[in-house]
Amino acid sequence: MGFLNKLFGRSSNHKEEQTMENVKLAVVYYSSTGTNYQMARWAEEGAKAAGAEVKVLKVPETAPQSAIDSNPAWKAHADETKGVPEVTLNDLEWADAIIFSVPTRFGNMPGQVKQFLDTTGGLWFHGKLANKVVSAMTSAQNSHGGQEATILSLYTSMYHWGAIIASPGYTDPVTFAAGGNPYGTSVSVNQDGNMVEDVQDAVKHQAKRTVTVAEWVKKGNQ
Repeated sequence: MGFLNKLFGRSSNHKEEQTMENVKLAVVYYSSTGTNYQMARWAEEGAKAAGAEVKVLKVPETAPQSAIDSNPAWKAHADETKGVPEVTLNDLEWADAIIFSVPTRFGNMPGQVKQFLDTTGGLWFHGKLANKVVSAMTSAQNSHGGQEATILSLYTSMYHWGAIIASPGYTDPVTFAAGGNPYGTSVSVNQDGNMVEDVQDAVKHQAKRTVTVAEWVKKGNQ
């Protein structure tokens, strides 16, 4: 039947499109007081609306418990999210696409995130991270607190993976309303821990765009 289909122009592409599995997305976040956790949840909503199968996963905490206990907001958030599973290397291998949401630390990613990324060498060596579609988001206490540098530092690791970066660019007006960061959605947070910019729609757009790009890659690999 395969030969006859080819002979008479009956391509199997249509069948493949109908039976292709949904994009599998891992939303990987690190959050000490909840901002990036909330962004991860918005990304989950946007990705599910685009038809993706989604896992929201937190980066393992490496800070000492005494440091967490000394900050009421940090401790409260840690207690509230105890049920969120921690990301593993198996999750990265499972995913077609990955969205990272992490805070800015001196213009770079938090040490917890870097430590986790440093464990991915085995997957990288065996080509398990190549062609993953990746996007990133971040937060800081002010609008020039290193958000773009943090996202770019994450993308640097992704280039080594051979991943495909799906930045939001200026593909939707919601990006401008959220502050206009083309590298990935970023938000500033005031002293009370509240987000200054309204980034919910921008996060959801970025998630949908990531899923769409992953669909293109997934179809192309069939």
